[in-house]
Amino acid sequence: MSLGCLAPAQPPASTLQLTTHDTANRIGSVTLTCDPAGGTHPKRDKACGVLSAAGGDFSRINARHQACTLIYAPVDVTAVGSWRGKPVSFHTTYANRCEADRDSDGVFAF
Repeated sequence: MSLGCLAPAQPPASTLQLTTHDTANRIGSVTLTCDPAGGTHPKRDKACGVLSAAGGDFSRINARHQACTLIYAPVDVTAVGSWRGKPVSFHTTYANRCEADRDSDGVFAF
């Protein structure tokens, strides 16, 4: 009896539901899948790269260098789903949309 070669185990795909809600009552919602990149996120390849670099931990995303206005218009963001088989539940509030985009390095830019 011979055993065939087994393919290396692939990490489980990552699937996230991302939402934004601002003071003007605008609500945005997209899906993001990674490994491979997909979903309705407009910049899914970049968003997957940012999350991969942070190990799927939103609190470890490195903000990009970008100036934002000091206008306070809070934006609540959430991410729910799984990252490579681990559950994800993230929620925070940014001072405005520019900060949400900058501090998430584009993950919440939709």
